[in-house]
Amino acid sequence: MSQLRLLPSWLGTQASRLLAPHGVQRFSWCSRSSGPPASFASSRVGGGSSYMEEMYFAWLENPQSVHKSWDSFFRKASEEASYSLAQPRPLSVVSESRPAVPSRTKTSKLVEDHLAVQSLIRAYQIRGHHVAQLDPLGILDADLDSFVPSDLITTIDKLAFYDLREADLDKEFQLPTTTFIGGSENTLSLREIIRRLESTYCQHIGLEFMFINDVEQCQWIRQKFETPGMMQFSSEEKRTLLARLVRSMRFEDFLARKWSSEKRFGLEGCEVMIPALKTIIDKSSEMGIENVILGMPHRGRLNVLANVIRKDLEQIFCQFDPKLEAADEGSGDVKYHLGMYHERINRVTNRNITLSLVANPSHLEAVDPVVQGKTKAEQFYRGDAQGKKVMSILVHGDAAFAGQGVVYETFHLSDLPSYTTNGTVHVVVNNQVCYRRRGHNEMDEPMFTQPLMYKQIHRQVPVLKKYADKLIAEGTVTLQEFEEEIAKYDRICEEAYGRSKDKKILHIKHWLDSPWPGFFNMDGEPKSMTCPATGVPEDTLTHIGEVASSVPLEDFKIHMGLSRILRGRADMTRKRTVDWALAEYMAFGSLLKEGIHVRLSGQDVERGTFSHRHHVLHDQEVDRRTCVPMNHLWPDQAPYTVCNSSLSEYGVLGFELGYAMASPNALVLWEAQFGDFHNTAQCIIDQFISTGQAKWVRHNGIVLLLPHGMEGMGPEHSSARPERFLQMSNDDSDAYPAFTQDFEVRQLYDCNWIVVNCSTPASYFHVLRRQILLPFRKPLIIFTPKSLLRHPEAKSSFDQMVSGTSFQRVIPEDGAAAQAPGQVRRLIFCTGKVYYDLVKERSSQGLDEHVAITRLEQISPFPFDLIKREAEKYPGVELVWCQEEHKNMGYYDYISPRFMTILGRARPIWYVGRDPAAAPATGNRNTHLVSLKKFLDTAFNLQAFEGKTF
Repeated sequence: MSQLRLLPSWLGTQASRLLAPHGVQRFSWCSRSSGPPASFASSRVGGGSSYMEEMYFAWLENPQSVHKSWDSFFRKASEEASYSLAQPRPLSVVSESRPAVPSRTKTSKLVEDHLAVQSLIRAYQIRGHHVAQLDPLGILDADLDSFVPSDLITTIDKLAFYDLREADLDKEFQLPTTTFIGGSENTLSLREIIRRLESTYCQHIGLEFMFINDVEQCQWIRQKFETPGMMQFSSEEKRTLLARLVRSMRFEDFLARKWSSEKRFGLEGCEVMIPALKTIIDKSSEMGIENVILGMPHRGRLNVLANVIRKDLEQIFCQFDPKLEAADEGSGDVKYHLGMYHERINRVTNRNITLSLVANPSHLEAVDPVVQGKTKAEQFYRGDAQGKKVMSILVHGDAAFAGQGVVYETFHLSDLPSYTTNGTVHVVVNNQVCYRRRGHNEMDEPMFTQPLMYKQIHRQVPVLKKYADKLIAEGTVTLQEFEEEIAKYDRICEEAYGRSKDKKILHIKHWLDSPWPGFFNMDGEPKSMTCPATGVPEDTLTHIGEVASSVPLEDFKIHMGLSRILRGRADMTRKRTVDWALAEYMAFGSLLKEGIHVRLSGQDVERGTFSHRHHVLHDQEVDRRTCVPMNHLWPDQAPYTVCNSSLSEYGVLGFELGYAMASPNALVLWEAQFGDFHNTAQCIIDQFISTGQAKWVRHNGIVLLLPHGMEGMGPEHSSARPERFLQMSNDDSDAYPAFTQDFEVRQLYDCNWIVVNCSTPASYFHVLRRQILLPFRKPLIIFTPKSLLRHPEAKSSFDQMVSGTSFQRVIPEDGAAAQAPGQVRRLIFCTGKVYYDLVKERSSQGLDEHVAITRLEQISPFPFDLIKREAEKYPGVELVWCQEEHKNMGYYDYISPRFMTILGRARPIWYVGRDPAAAPATGNRNTHLVSLKKFLDTAFNLQAFEGKTF
């Protein structure tokens, strides 16, 4: 029995006779509501009619009970078998107890053959790419699987797989609705069907798409590739393609001639990528796209900048000059990492289009989520909810695309409401389809490891010559026209090269991928070096508090526990106090009032990891009915977005960084579920956030909220690793600063990011508002509390938040010790939650008048001026730094040399805290409490450092 005999394709009782005695596999192809058979899903049965029979007998009873394609199919089969369409009936009616007639009827054979052809068509759609000619080097067997599926008709004898014969090749077959190879024809010969399938699926384009669950999408792909004539270009299109290939290839040739020993990560071997990208952009512009945001690795980036983004060639060429002086502060970056923003006319559509290529480090796929975030923001600001005006293109290398997990993290954001960009065009440069003519880079010698491959590569005729010869042979262009096109572009390059020699200064800001028109002055500098007070009028605070403690929608039932929380907020508002959650509410709400868009993203941020925020209310009686009170503050307020992300840090933080790139007039925050988990996003922190301005002159005001605190919750739920952020801070520990009038703001401007650990809700409120009121943008790292969220002492008064108040970088001692500095014997400096432990212990030991405690709210840039003032207020006393983190972690290694600088190394700053350790925290509650008691005892043992030297 042939493979096809496994299909119960007999109509009527013949199928019952075959199935019953043999227990043959039964294949179910599709639901009754769908068309003729399209997929195989086998299940073992012992007997009974096949699905085809069920369809057939249902059609006999009522032709309208089956899909119209089945109706057409059975009518045609019956007609060809000379049966009347008026009263169709079974070919033979035999009771199940009687043996069936073994002969095959004309109708059953016809149906069987049509099913076989449909199966054949589907086989090519699913597996045709296995035999596509995708290797330009002709060495496929050396590296790739050369498997040829048995259900593809690569030889005549394979027709037997479908129980077809060579004599059937010239028979006409009705085409199913799941193929477009017929064009306007409904029937084709089997020979022509196979020819057209091979032409579509087995040439130089491999299509793998039938895994897609969306039928409409599958049909769209089938139509675009199967319809006859779809892949034929007009003469004008061919000439345009040739001209673009000329630019792509001659650009690389020019660089190779002028700078043969320079790394540039050229595009040789994949020059066709340039016309491909330009065609995508042309078509997108034609369909209404106004803004295209690209991300790509370094291979081919200079070519894309030159021939897709259309950056001035002289600005690219001057990057190769080793004597070029940098005009911008910072490190700069290698030329093949830089980005670009350009507005121009698309020459094909004559429409304006904005193109931006986002700067990317050597971490090949790290830019993927950044591009998506920037795209989402641009869509948001334009009101482009469907992605009809702004789109993204991501270019990948094949190995990186398969191997780097951030690709997957980016993909799985695609259907989340506050993250989707409504689709991205992904261009994967497959080095088995294309090839690298020069190996990894121009300094590489690929013959070391791939001798046979590169012998073949060196024999390859360049794609430009192949295509030019083809067009010349068919008369589309002449040899003279081709040579003139080459000469024209070579002349453009030479002229630009001449101009590039006049450039003596490198301006990285000319390579900026996200400019903010109007935010800085014409030179790209802040318009001022001042920051206004960050407090707000009391009536604003009261109004926000009232909304935060209410449900703005009618007939909206909230959870009983949440009612208690809202009552607590209302009570605090009446008493003019705030806890952490309410202070955040007031910071966000006041910015919304001022027209600043606020976006908070992360895992479980709507409720808050510690169930303290509750920015999204859920109706307890109506499923999926929600309310965001923050969006009901004022009629003309800016929108507030709060969104739970997927369980990702790398991808989501990159996304939010990209979102923050789009506009300076938005507060964009990413909150880690616990601060410890930010390390899975370390690439984004290291390569983009910490260094982005130094490398690419790119300001970014993203805020990282990192829950932090030693509370016995274990090594993975305690530390946001402040030592890492402080180590990457660029302020000089040994440089004694000049305390000018604008020192505070200028210090912020000169730093690469701001690191704070707030001890009061008021500080948190002010630092969030300051982030927007500053005349520039810097990343803000906030170590946020856990236990302080509900600590009875961790509350602030409206008096600390009203108009005229500001963020305090340092909160000095304001108790008994401050009233009599002469009686103070020890001054303890600390930051964050440990302050409350210290105050409690000081009180219990009765040392309020002898020990002063000063808090650093801002750790970096280091508040030299205020620390100096505090130290001078208590002359001669012991200075102690106390932290709850282990000595080799936390803040001590950062603050110690800076204290020495401000003290002129005349006095020590003693360390009090936990001993050095490998893990950041213990998971044993008792161990935690014992170590806490130990360092608190040391902190208030006034003889602890007697006799010690530093």
